[in-house]
Amino acid sequence: MARNKETLLLLLDVGPSMHCVLPQVENVCSLLVEKKLIYSKYDEVGVILFGTEDTKNELTEEVGGYQHVVVLRNTKVVDGDLVEALQQLPRGTCDGDFLDAIIVGMDILIKKFGETDKKKKRICLITNALCPIKDSFEGTKEDQVITIAEQMAKHGMRMESIVVRGKLAGDANKRIMEENDVLLNIFSQKTCAKLVYVESPTSLFGALRTRNISPVTIFRGDLELSSKMKIKVWVYKKTSEEKFPTLKKYSDKAPPTDKFATHEVKVDYEYRSVEDTSKVVPPEGRIKGYRYGPQVVPIAPSEWDAVKFKPEKSVKLLGFTDAKNILRHYYMKDVNVFIADPGNTRAILAVSALARAMKEKNKVAIVRCVWRNGQGSVVVGVLTPSVSDKDNTPDSFFFNVLPFAEDVREFQFPSFNNFPVSWQPNEQQQEAADNLVKMLDLAPSGKEEALQPNFTPNPVLERFYRYLELKSKHPDAAVPPLDETLKKMTEPDPEVLSQNKSVIDAFRRNFELKENPKLKKSTRRFLQEKPSGLKGGEGCGDIAAQSVDSIKDTSVVKVENIGNLAPVQDFENMMSRRDGPEWIGKAIKDMKKRIFDLVEDSFEGDNYPKALECLVALRKGCILEQEPKHFNDFLHHLCKFCQKNNLNCFCEFLASKELTLISKTEAIDSEVTDDEARSFLVKSEPKTK
Repeated sequence: MARNKETLLLLLDVGPSMHCVLPQVENVCSLLVEKKLIYSKYDEVGVILFGTEDTKNELTEEVGGYQHVVVLRNTKVVDGDLVEALQQLPRGTCDGDFLDAIIVGMDILIKKFGETDKKKKRICLITNALCPIKDSFEGTKEDQVITIAEQMAKHGMRMESIVVRGKLAGDANKRIMEENDVLLNIFSQKTCAKLVYVESPTSLFGALRTRNISPVTIFRGDLELSSKMKIKVWVYKKTSEEKFPTLKKYSDKAPPTDKFATHEVKVDYEYRSVEDTSKVVPPEGRIKGYRYGPQVVPIAPSEWDAVKFKPEKSVKLLGFTDAKNILRHYYMKDVNVFIADPGNTRAILAVSALARAMKEKNKVAIVRCVWRNGQGSVVVGVLTPSVSDKDNTPDSFFFNVLPFAEDVREFQFPSFNNFPVSWQPNEQQQEAADNLVKMLDLAPSGKEEALQPNFTPNPVLERFYRYLELKSKHPDAAVPPLDETLKKMTEPDPEVLSQNKSVIDAFRRNFELKENPKLKKSTRRFLQEKPSGLKGGEGCGDIAAQSVDSIKDTSVVKVENIGNLAPVQDFENMMSRRDGPEWIGKAIKDMKKRIFDLVEDSFEGDNYPKALECLVALRKGCILEQEPKHFNDFLHHLCKFCQKNNLNCFCEFLASKELTLISKTEAIDSEVTDDEARSFLVKSEPKTK
């Protein structure tokens, strides 16, 4: 772990022009040290301030110059004192010269490590680069920067410059600002340096990489385009989910006087026989069992190995397709990057040629990947070409996992067209809704995108690290209020809301807001749309109103049978039960029987309205539970029953109410088209002579 330790120097501009953003600088720098205390406790960090009133550095004492640069802390292993120091940075009174600070930082690292020590050395500069740089004694400023960059490269130093601008640059001297930008760009061109511009406190939080993860290949081998054409490639993870640090169990049972106590908690498991609980079952007497319904099926390790799929390590091309055929929401899991074997010139040329050809033709490649031998989880994914615009960066591919058929979820949502005309939005309402959505755009034209993914940290993790550092010093400390910068990531921006108050007020004026009654989940979904299948006709509104009123009075008692008094309420209660898988099937079966009884026992059609109400409820339940075949088959059977028993008047009654079969539009599992659904009762009416 210690062999990968890093030495980091923070060069912080504390001059007057930076005072308004120094609270955010304090937050991001102290957070960096807090993360290092968790993940990289052997790393060393030093802090240099420039723009201060005082001067304190070795170069001033040795050769003179380098005024207003203070070494706040020399490089040493991270600790809690450094966190406190970074949370209370002094406010400077002079303009800061970032070149002086860089030279002082380089001097510290060279004296500490010399020329031969190739340990990880990093310099991080945070400034607004609005103050002038002093003229060089020899040559131009550009010549001086080139010399500094060459020395950085010679000693293996990396540098990242974070330039905080935004509203600060409004009154700045444009000539000085552009000159400083040119100088900082020379660093990024001549050495291993990164230059980032940020315009908001939230972007500053994500601009400074507080945790470095060494890249590790997940695959090294051939990208097989065919049996005779293979390209040597390496595969790295491009992105991965950042999770909470591992929290270990801690025991306070050790005596306070024991200095060598580890406070670790060790967990041992014992397996005992069901017949004799006093008998411990040894490992050789145990076997894994897998649930299959109510029973447990034992499978021995030898049997499991025999049926296990053990593919060979490989990455094979399956084919090419147009990029438009692979939609963004198909991507699953993390992103990987395919690069050519770094030392293989032919592989680099082959990858570049393939990537540029795919880019030109707007194609992507579908590949089958097995990252290691015997890996059970074979993945199929898409390779998207990434053509580099830098001479020293080769072309590559991004890889995203694609879903199998079992991974696809088909969510069915009712169409707004099924609502009555009175529920449809008018032109004013539609315009108000459109304007509200446009107002919420995080990337409006002409402005910087808010909450950019590359610069927006996870607020939950940031808050956890803050609280962990606080608890390390004050064990009984309460959870502090949310930081203002984190609030901007998790709450609506007050400035945006105030600027668009007229849009919000217009939306409120055009829509009537009503309190939503607290209903059970299934009944809430039932009420969200008009009973489908009834497209008007006299009496339909009464049936819908009766259904609503009856559902509101639904009892919380678990119903096990559909009674005669309130069959719709009983049906809804049974459909909403989740204490067993059998209730949905039983509810549908009992409702079918109840409808048959109502139709058969009807005298001059007195039970027809109630039977229709039950049919509407059954139709709705079958749509919600994706069981359209049950309803469609039942309606066919019911109509045939009525024709055989001289009950054609009931079919005519259903036709007058325009009750239809469940079509594919309403349920994807249905085999009935819209035309067949509309014409069903018309076709089934008996012909009269």
